[in-house]
Amino acid sequence: MKLTNPEKLILVMLAEIHEKLGIKDGMDTKLLTSAIYSNNAWALSWEMPGIVGDSPDPTPPEVNEVTSILDMWSFLEEAYESFSAIEKAKIKIDADPVGSDVQFSGFDGNNEPELLSIARFLVEDMGRFSRFKGRDLNSHHPSIEAYRRMLSVFEPIRATLVGHGLSVTQVVEILKDKRY
Repeated sequence: MKLTNPEKLILVMLAEIHEKLGIKDGMDTKLLTSAIYSNNAWALSWEMPGIVGDSPDPTPPEVNEVTSILDMWSFLEEAYESFSAIEKAKIKIDADPVGSDVQFSGFDGNNEPELLSIARFLVEDMGRFSRFKGRDLNSHHPSIEAYRRMLSVFEPIRATLVGHGLSVTQVVEILKDKRY
């Protein structure tokens, strides 16, 4: 959602008035002001459709991409945690050198600040992808190209994961594209 500066100012002022008056109607004024201040106003149409109208702007493509990446890493980490020591050793060898650290490292704060902001907002402010809550999501190195390669392997697999997680072989195949 693209809000003009006057619209942002009005929403923030209304949220502050709402808070000062102690109105208890379920509106999350902290989320509203955080979304505006962090330039993540797209979140308002996800979390507060009644506030922003019935026909919100489409979700920005960067948000969809970050959401897909967080989803992929959720599957990867969950699968890895469920594997035996022998299976983890196989992943370490077959996906070397990235197979020994199967954990989402985030986005680069210097080169990918918008993606980092979106990820942080989804996790910390919106409560989505709770497995990443409290982590430093700044990878300190560019990551998006590796994640895109990984997604190209994960997306066809994703549709087959109803009722079960990733196999060792699938985890290795996805991780292999992180290293190149």
